[in-house]
Amino acid sequence: MSVQFGNLAAKVAADGIVSRDEILSLRQLGWGDGKIFREEAEAIFAINHQIHEPSTEWVDFFVEAISDMVRNGTEPRNYVDDAEAAWLVAALDQDGKLETMAELALLTDVLERAQNVPETLKHYTLKQIEEAVLTGSGPTRCGGELSDSHISSAECKLVRRIIFSSGGYGPAAVSRFEAEMLFRLKDATLDHDSADEWPKLFVDGVANYLQGFTAANAQLEHGRMKELEAFIADDSVNVGRFFGRMAKAAPQVHNHFGKAFGKKPANSGFVAREAAGNVVTENEKNWLDGMIEADGDVDALEQALLERLANDLH
Repeated sequence: MSVQFGNLAAKVAADGIVSRDEILSLRQLGWGDGKIFREEAEAIFAINHQIHEPSTEWVDFFVEAISDMVRNGTEPRNYVDDAEAAWLVAALDQDGKLETMAELALLTDVLERAQNVPETLKHYTLKQIEEAVLTGSGPTRCGGELSDSHISSAECKLVRRIIFSSGGYGPAAVSRFEAEMLFRLKDATLDHDSADEWPKLFVDGVANYLQGFTAANAQLEHGRMKELEAFIADDSVNVGRFFGRMAKAAPQVHNHFGKAFGKKPANSGFVAREAAGNVVTENEKNWLDGMIEADGDVDALEQALLERLANDLH
């Protein structure tokens, strides 16, 4: 961290006020060497804790800077490792809850833009989003309000962004953890007038879990991606020579080299697995029965879900 950045951060944190010019200076100093470093991120967090009424410009800078450090602090870029995830959770969870909407927006941004994050951060984010929807209040970064009595339109947007994020449990695929969260949100707000978007979000999300399909290699762990990048970057490993030697060693491979590595037919195995994913299995049926029967009644949203599933079978 540069002396100028540290001095400016200390001044802003001391008086709890950050002007547009100061935000611009923090941007220029922070990215002056190409990236945000850990010390700079910690200073930015310290400022955020002191600002009582953060401006839109500050929230934008806070989210962009911290998200960049967490996702790109180490190679490979856009993969969050265990150490970065642990640092972020510790920085956010000083008293067991998120203090500002900027912090909620930060978690959402990390999961949306990262290729993958550790399981601990996925669980933490899901817990914080659920807590924000059920008990939060105040304006959100994307417009609209958090409500502690019903599910607002802004909260629907946040939940949808999280459960379908690329860095979550599966890109564009809802997990069992997320489906169960949707049921808890439904049960907690059933007697309240929630946003018009909520019924569709609930049905879309749970149906996606029951009928969705995610390839086993849709996400790579940080360590595995690092190994692959190191292999490609290693000058002592020539991929072209590797395949050349393989072809010479096995003439039959050489004869079919074009077929194997060139013009490939459609992956019928993938298509078959995708089709199989659309079928609700016996275990999934038992899970759904348990979720619906938990309160001894079939409510309107559960009925809409059952009708969606029935229609999809025809």
